[in-house]
Amino acid sequence: MKVAIIYNQPESDRYHAFGESKAELGVLDEVNAVSQALDELKYPYVLVSLRPPLEAVKEKIYAIDADVIFNLFEGFDGCPETEGKVAGMLAERKIPFTGCPAEALTLALDKARAKERFEKAGIPTARYQVLCLNNIADFHLKFPCIVKPLGEDASHGISEDSVVADFSALEKQVGKVCALFGGRALVEEYLDGREFNTTVMGHCRLTVPAISEIVYTLPPDKPRVLTFEGKWEENSLYFDNTRAVCPADISLSEQNEIGQIAKAAFRLVGCQGYARVDFRQDKAGNFKVLEVNPNPDITPGSGAALQAATSGMTYSQFIGKIIRLALKYNNINN
Repeated sequence: MKVAIIYNQPESDRYHAFGESKAELGVLDEVNAVSQALDELKYPYVLVSLRPPLEAVKEKIYAIDADVIFNLFEGFDGCPETEGKVAGMLAERKIPFTGCPAEALTLALDKARAKERFEKAGIPTARYQVLCLNNIADFHLKFPCIVKPLGEDASHGISEDSVVADFSALEKQVGKVCALFGGRALVEEYLDGREFNTTVMGHCRLTVPAISEIVYTLPPDKPRVLTFEGKWEENSLYFDNTRAVCPADISLSEQNEIGQIAKAAFRLVGCQGYARVDFRQDKAGNFKVLEVNPNPDITPGSGAALQAATSGMTYSQFIGKIIRLALKYNNINN
């Protein structure tokens, strides 16, 4: 079985201007890790790097000669919406590909639209508003709040300043996020409880390999949030004081509750194959979904790989399972 690994070739882009380019370089670590796993599995493979424009991408995808495509494409730098568009091209190509379909990738990237669906389906999530400087006077949530880019991932735009406790700080942070990330900001009531995440894998039958807790050992004056610095900037305060503990130290009933909510959110967004679901507890201990992340980071140090290892899988077995799920999903839909 021949595998084609597709990925976005990192380029100089708008993230460089404000020091957030390391997330884009991370895709190369994924490519190397998956390549090594395929070597261990004795699957022949080819590497296919994608560069804009999209018209050229479509030609390159249609030229692929493989039995399955391992989709590591995360969107062109500064254009995260292209992740879903390329997945749509893969579906048209009629070759099985790993991970989630275009519709799930597109919905998850629009965090407000995803949260609206959570609310309508009864999946617990934090109260929120979409704000810009033109409508900030309509703010009606309770402080403290967290201000996020509406359509980004990889913790872009998240810093210790993202948690705001008064209107002046809110206005400043909304203005900053809107200026850098497309003109609108997602503002949520900040949940200060414990933070968890879990990978969900499968199609019709879903499994939750393990649950991680994000543990913060920050100074008391620093908000406990998973910042860009905490994910990508080694030797920084947030990086050094943010770690994943797996399995999480929670009761069996709490594990079951997280698993049930995660599966419901996975299905609602339309995920297939694998995705990560992030949670926080409110003051009463209720679990609330922060967001669903289709096709999350799967480098060996990622939460998804850590959870797979906790459940007894080697890294190459984890990658093999992702491929088998892609082939199974293709059989279901053709």
